Amino acid sequence: MKKITLFTIAILFIACAETQDASPAAIAKIVAESFYQGDEASLKKHTTPEGFVTFSNLQKMFAKPKNSESNFKVIDERIEGEIAWVKYSTSYDKTPGIFKLVKANGEWKATARKPSEKVPF
Repeated sequence: MKKITLFTIAILFIACAETQDASPAAIAKIVAESFYQGDEASLKKHTTPEGFVTFSNLQKMFAKPKNSESNFKVIDERIEGEIAWVKYSTSYDKTPGIFKLVKANGEWKATARKPSEKVPF
């Protein structure tokens, strides 16, 4: 009985340790930081295939920032069903950015916006 109890407690600790914030704002922060710091593996993991191609191509045009602290701040966030919008600021850019995220297989993924696409803010 003690072994089963210890095993159950161990599994609970492991499950809790692996839980992370998967909100659109948290994913937007990961994508922004991986974009500016050149972390392609993380960028690919948290974007749609279309989004990854777009962000990778843009990433090649930017120099990596000297300041590694992003100071990521969410300015506004809107969730409309399977689409989320996150307006944010970072220390890497003077103007706020906007990410469009879509739900894919139960996870939020950043994707590319169409140039004429309206944003909710």
